[in-house]
Amino acid sequence: MTMQIIRKKAFARAGVIGNPSDGYFGKTISVILKPYFAQVTLYEWDELEIVMNENNTRFRSIDALVQDVRLHGYYGGVRLVKAAVKRFAEYCRTYGIPLHERTFSVRFETNIPRQVGMAGSSAIIVATLRALMEFYEIEIPKHLQPSLVLSVERGELGITAGLQDRVIQVYEGMVAMDFSREKMRVENGLEYGLYEPVMLDPEELPPLYIAFKTDVSEPTEIVHNDLRHRWNDGVPEVHAAMKRFAELTDLAKTAIQEKNWSRLGELMDANFDLRRSICTIAPGQIEMVETARKCGVSAKFAGSGGAIIGTYPDEATLCRLAETMNSVGCTVQKVEFD
Repeated sequence: MTMQIIRKKAFARAGVIGNPSDGYFGKTISVILKPYFAQVTLYEWDELEIVMNENNTRFRSIDALVQDVRLHGYYGGVRLVKAAVKRFAEYCRTYGIPLHERTFSVRFETNIPRQVGMAGSSAIIVATLRALMEFYEIEIPKHLQPSLVLSVERGELGITAGLQDRVIQVYEGMVAMDFSREKMRVENGLEYGLYEPVMLDPEELPPLYIAFKTDVSEPTEIVHNDLRHRWNDGVPEVHAAMKRFAELTDLAKTAIQEKNWSRLGELMDANFDLRRSICTIAPGQIEMVETARKCGVSAKFAGSGGAIIGTYPDEATLCRLAETMNSVGCTVQKVEFD
């Protein structure tokens, strides 16, 4: 009998506009980043086994180990896989979805840069969920999958997060998301919003770049916890900003549909400037944005910080951006679906 080997990927993502309003009844648009992904490999085994990724146990030096623990914790991606399997099993049993009794071995690998706001953690969970659904021959409704993934992070692991990353990783391409109170629904105990592809043809993708630098990164919890507290306390500036993020997203959606890339860039710049007005941002992260803008491109955070995204007017400007950003330790890539 031939062993069934299941391999599933989930890609990194970048927030084009609207972040961080997804956790605050806002609106966002995101895009996947095909060069960066998490891959989960699963196959039937005589006992349930989660294989630890070697990259979590080998280090160049003692200082490298200390830095890895500071950013990633002691368990790396293993805790994400374990939590995903647990939550998947509980969901299926709660809603009467039968699971066969066969067991499996599962391992993961990822090339997504950690803690730079490219959704590396949720990618591991999304890929795990896809592998589990194929192994057990079931299909959880697509609109609920992002919410199930979020419940793994929030409920099982206590990670502060919103739906945006999980939605784009499940749907892929470029997706507009509406998390306003009037659009949110609940099904099978999971809350979800309205998700609409902005475009399907890769040739219609805006001229976007991504740039990241790992040594200015911070864990998502550090970036978001203070913002959440101020939202809960009803700080007027925070609530007004979340409303404005949603407005910028609506305007950006129109700009994309009209292929008005200069307008899109202006809106992306406005998104970062608004975020800067309500959040304390590390100087190294501000420097990335300002350095990019001096090259003639727009720039905003792709996520929580450590990575930026923006539009560029032409290939010559993109080359100039890459040279400048590389000189300060940043990696720059064009955003492409293929």
